[in-house]
Amino acid sequence: MENLIGVGNGRTYEDFQRQIPKPVKPLFNQLRTYCKSLDKRVIEDVRMHRVVFCKTMTFRWFADMEPTESSIIIKIQKERKAEPTILEVTPEQELSELESTLKDAFTIIR
Repeated sequence: MENLIGVGNGRTYEDFQRQIPKPVKPLFNQLRTYCKSLDKRVIEDVRMHRVVFCKTMTFRWFADMEPTESSIIIKIQKERKAEPTILEVTPEQELSELESTLKDAFTIIR
């Protein structure tokens, strides 16, 4: 049950990844791996149509990723009361700036 909140709803990442469209599956997996690598306390919450990454058991989410046919919609939350930043990422895009933004969000969210 490694770092899963969504275990109670019966969804695992293995279940979820079957619904990710093939063109974006490698990108989704890469971003998932990156989010989980930020800290051993990162919690992955697998939901019906998206995966949310939280900082520890306080459930302060910093990234919400939802696959589409050709891209991934990512909501990034840096402050609880602020509106999240919404980005659309395609497989062709360079990820260094996005990874930096995700790391920043993880560090800042309380």
